[in-house]
Amino acid sequence: MPKEKIEIDGVKIYGPYSQGVKSNGIIWLAGQIALENDGGIKQQTQGCLNKIDNLLNAAGVTKNNVCFVQVLLSDINDFNSMNEEYLVWLDGVDVPPARAAFEVGNLPKGAKVEIVVQATE
Repeated sequence: MPKEKIEIDGVKIYGPYSQGVKSNGIIWLAGQIALENDGGIKQQTQGCLNKIDNLLNAAGVTKNNVCFVQVLLSDINDFNSMNEEYLVWLDGVDVPPARAAFEVGNLPKGAKVEIVVQATE
């Protein structure tokens, strides 16, 4: 089965990549940052998750289809605040996805959080 590009209009990307790719029933979303959500970690986390919802919708699925989430934080001390927003996002999800969270040296464009998602159809 060929690869299918997943994208939403109006979202700024920061390099030569696809916003998402679907192939053989698997969906990979590029890491999402939300610089347009000025403010702290909670606002940027909400922005990332909103973009993820829109991309999942463009792929024909919902967050209930998400199997794995990777959260990259510029400061691990933001983990609890990020997690509060993530928990709200999970409301209504029957089986929460597996997840990993890491502190990294830097994120693109000075973002505080980047979230990467893998899902199935």
